[in-house]
Amino acid sequence: MELRSVEELMDLLHACRGARSDPGGGDPVDPYEHALRTAALLRRSRPADKELQVAGLVHGIGRLLASGDRDGQADRAADAVRPLFGARVSGLVRLHGAARRYLVSQQAAFAPGHMPRAHGSRVPARQEAPMTPAEAAAFERDPLADDAVALRQAHEAANEAGMNGGVLEDWRTVLEMLASRQVPLGAVD
Repeated sequence: MELRSVEELMDLLHACRGARSDPGGGDPVDPYEHALRTAALLRRSRPADKELQVAGLVHGIGRLLASGDRDGQADRAADAVRPLFGARVSGLVRLHGAARRYLVSQQAAFAPGHMPRAHGSRVPARQEAPMTPAEAAAFERDPLADDAVALRQAHEAANEAGMNGGVLEDWRTVLEMLASRQVPLGAVD
C-alpha cells in the first residue's frame, strides 16, 4: 500500500487511536500516542530536521498496514511513505529496526536481550539479535545511520509513562510541507 495524501496518513493514524500494538508484552503505549511522542521528542532534540520528525511520526505504521504480521513492518511502512515523503523519510523508517540491533550490539554495558532507554530503564528484546561486528560496520557506513539511531532512541524514550505527545493535527503543516516537496516536476497544472 502506498499513501497518497497527508489526509490518508492522518486517517490511518487516527484509526489506531486507543489500540494496543502487542497486547501482553509489547509497547505500553498505543500506536497513535507512540507516534506522537516519538515525533515530539525528535522535534525537541532536532528542531530543524522535519524529515526526521516525520519519520518518528510514521515509523510504526507498518503494523497498521498488516495487523498481526511483525515480519516486514519497517519495509511496509517505508514503502507506504516513500511516495508521500521521499527517500530520506522512507530510509529512516526502514533502518529503524536495524538501529535497535545496532544499539544492542554497541551497548556492552547492558545485558544481552535488553535495550537502553531513557533514565536507565530497559526494554525487553524481541526476537532480533545484536548485530555482528560486520553488520555494525556496514550499518555505520549508511549515510542515514546516525539519524536512524536518533529515531530509535526517540522510539524507546516515547514509551515513558506520562509523556504528552500533543495531537496529530499539530503535525498537519509539516506533513503537507514535506509532501509538497515530492510532487514530480511537470505534475502541476
